[in-house]
Amino acid sequence: MNRLFLILFAVACLIHLFFSWKDMRKARACTKPFPLLFLMLYYITGAGEIETFLILALFFSWIGDILLIPPGKGWFVSGGSSFLLAHLFFILLYAGHIQSGNIPWFVMIPVTILYFFLAFLLARAMRNEVPKRMIAAMFLYMLMNSCMNVFALLQLFSMRSMGSIVACIGANLFFASDCALFLVRFYRKRALVFKRHFTVMLTYLLGEYFITVGMMLVSR
Repeated sequence: MNRLFLILFAVACLIHLFFSWKDMRKARACTKPFPLLFLMLYYITGAGEIETFLILALFFSWIGDILLIPPGKGWFVSGGSSFLLAHLFFILLYAGHIQSGNIPWFVMIPVTILYFFLAFLLARAMRNEVPKRMIAAMFLYMLMNSCMNVFALLQLFSMRSMGSIVACIGANLFFASDCALFLVRFYRKRALVFKRHFTVMLTYLLGEYFITVGMMLVSR
């Protein structure tokens, strides 16, 4: 059953990515809810020890996927709020595996500053593209995403295992996806993002998959 859901996840991803490459809006909307649904089922049926925070993070990511399907800023804010909760649960997930004594803070401090600086640059680039109240919300969201990446790196330095490496790669892909999403949705030079929705979804789906598989390895 576990392998079946992994195959269904892969097939759903390939179909959705094909429609994203072709930029077929209605087909993208119809196929978008399925990848994360199958990924959740893959995790539930295959994990040796179920992490509640990971289930919640995947669930709110799935809800966010659905809420981002309709056009309009209201739906975008709703979807972003759901993903904000997803990042919070990812942070709580990583925090349970962190031991502060193993962490090289001389590395973590500049890396944390770098993530926050990138979040600031993205919000600054959007300042003339969206309403001011959305700029604040966007910056808050990217700060939460940055914190999620920082905690993934803290887990990596604390555990130094293959699972924590894979999860950290996934977190960074998620960060890249969100940056691309904001540029695709709001930035006037959308051509900066190759194949727009394809790039957003490729990095996002790989990010969610790597985080899930990484945490399955960590829990073994």
